[in-house]
Amino acid sequence: MMETERLIEELVGGLQPVRRLRPPALRAALWLATVAVLVGLALLGFADWAQVMQRMAVPRIALECAAAGLTGISAVLAAFIVSVPGRSQRWAALPLPAFILWLVASGAGCLVNGWSLHGPGGFVGDSAHCFGFIVGVSVPLSIGLFAVLRRARPIAPLPVAALGTLGVAALADFILEFFHPFDVTVIDLALHLAGIAVVMLVGIALRRRLLAVG
Repeated sequence: MMETERLIEELVGGLQPVRRLRPPALRAALWLATVAVLVGLALLGFADWAQVMQRMAVPRIALECAAAGLTGISAVLAAFIVSVPGRSQRWAALPLPAFILWLVASGAGCLVNGWSLHGPGGFVGDSAHCFGFIVGVSVPLSIGLFAVLRRARPIAPLPVAALGTLGVAALADFILEFFHPFDVTVIDLALHLAGIAVVMLVGIALRRRLLAVG
């Protein structure tokens, strides 16, 4: 009995108290607020607000922009929630309505503008820059997001990584709307979706490393 008690004392002697994480919704709100401040400063300094206001005066474009932002916010929120062990995986469907709305609004623009605007860049035009913008902006956002998400040590990293990368890619698409000088076309939408898909695939492939899962 004494040996057992001594063994227990040795096992628990070096343990440190674990700091309890804040509620996932609060952690998501804090992360999103930080991003909003940084993005807001960047937009104030670099966006062409006269052009932005002209584009946002078109209800369909405003709806497209809002849906992209809502997709990003809801996906990030869902990622924080499902990262906590025991939370329902049904939260993974949270960004679906906003994502569908974004596709519908973008698809309506494609019906108006067709395959391509045939600008100086040819059939693809400036849409190739959209792909690079989404991927490029998603990288620092992903680093910041996964640095926070990994603290929960999620048991199921796949949905967390998928939602997190969808969130940052959708937020990158939302930011892009403030620098997008032309309306959406089929090729433009395809490259937007390709950028989101690339970000998600990389995040999913690296999920264990990014989320510190053994």
